[in-house]
Parts: sequence; C-alpha cells; structure tokens
Amino acid sequence: MQLIEVPAKTGYVWFRQGIWLFRKNALAFLTLFIAYVLVMTLIAQIPLIGGILPLAFIPGVAVGFMAACRDTVAGKPVLPTILIDGFRSYGPVVAKRLAVLGILYVIAMGLVLAGSAIADGGVLLRVMLGTASLDPGTIENSNILLAVLAAMVFYIPVAMLFWFSPVLAAWHDVPPVKAMFFSLVSCWRNRGAFVVFALLWFAVASVVSFGLSALAQALGAGNFAFAVLMPATLIITTMVYCSFYATYRGCFGIQDQQASDRIAP
Repeated sequence: MQLIEVPAKTGYVWFRQGIWLFRKNALAFLTLFIAYVLVMTLIAQIPLIGGILPLAFIPGVAVGFMAACRDTVAGKPVLPTILIDGFRSYGPVVAKRLAVLGILYVIAMGLVLAGSAIADGGVLLRVMLGTASLDPGTIENSNILLAVLAAMVFYIPVAMLFWFSPVLAAWHDVPPVKAMFFSLVSCWRNRGAFVVFALLWFAVASVVSFGLSALAQALGAGNFAFAVLMPATLIITTMVYCSFYATYRGCFGIQDQQASDRIAP
C-alpha cells in the first residue's frame, strides 16, 4: 500500500469507473443497497439506541460494499451476505477495529450535529434524535436550513477521516486511529480530484432530480414525481458507492492481480 497523489482530472476517471462498475453488476449492487437500507431502517426502530446503531455499522458495511466492488471487478459472484464481510471474513481483530471505527463515527457525527446547533439552537439535532418532528412549521420558525448547511461543512473533515479508514483497517492491517490518519492525508493530498469527483456527482444528481420533476410536471403527473425520483435516487446513490472503490484504487495504487486489467480507465 502506498499513498499516491493524483491530478484533479482523476476525479473524472473515478466518476466514470463508478458508472462502469455499477453497469457491470447493476442488479447485485442495487440488491445490496436496498437490503442495507431496509436493515438499517429496521434497526433504527429499536428504542433508545435505534438512532445511533445504523451509524455504528457504517464502517463495517462500507468494507462489505467495497468487497462487492472488488469481487465484481474480479468476475466473482456477489451475494447479499457480503455486506457483513468486514465482520466475518478477516478475523476478530478486524471486526473489533471496525467496531471501534463505528463508535468513533458515532461520536464524530454527534459533534457534527452539536456544531449545527450553533446555527439553529439545536432544532436539527432534536429532529435527528427523534425528539422533534420535521414539518413546515419547524422549517419556517427556525434556522434549520442554515443548520443543515453548517452540518455539511462540519461533516467534510469527518468524511475525510472515514473515507478510507474502514478498508485500510480490514484489508491492510492498519489500526483504527492510524487508518483514519492515512485516510485524512490521502483525501487532503488529492483534494483537487475529490472536488471534481464530488461536483460531477452533484451535477448528475441535480440534473436527474430537476429533469424528472420537470418532466412529471409537464406530463401532469406531479403527484407521482416521488415515485419516479425514488428509483432514480437509488440508482445514482448506488453508483456513487461503486465509485468509492475507484477512489481507493486510485489513491493507494492498488493493482489487484485479478482486477488490474479489467477495471475501465
């Protein structure tokens, strides 16, 4: 494993590779993502701790999705059980590291939401904890939209810390804190490529969202816009998840023998 510095235009390469990877095994990836959403939704219903448990599982699930990408590139079958690959395939030490990363991620997200309280007095925090409802009155009588923007800004360093740390802990035998450090350094060194990468996906999501909404309105089916947008959102989000694997390969010079000649340039 080596940390590589890439030019900004590489963000476009990652973007293309994510789409290519999704198209290679679209049904399997969509099944994985839908299964993940359903399971996390059920877990969220657990009293008291349901609000934080899904966050704690994110690093482990990230490893599972990366494993699905790796196996797809290598031409191997992908089953839904691969989502828990990080907790079952690399031994108890890795499972413990992912659990630690999950706890740290929960703490980091708590700090992000606490930071957003500066903007709205804690309304967003209460909504996320389930102690307040998100209705038109709440939006109109608070600065919750400003709090969302603040949370997005505060989340950027969190994303950098956890972008690669789960897979580094699972696949490269790196302890959690050290993995977070390597992840932060790699994201910072390649910030130009990540900005291009993020802008491209934001553009795709915006164009699809506004385009489908406008089309539904033009056809007089505005009430059904959500039914059209939901599958489109699932597809785009799954593509984004697939592109995470491309960023990992690009930033750490991973040239898997089984996969090096198969992934699209």
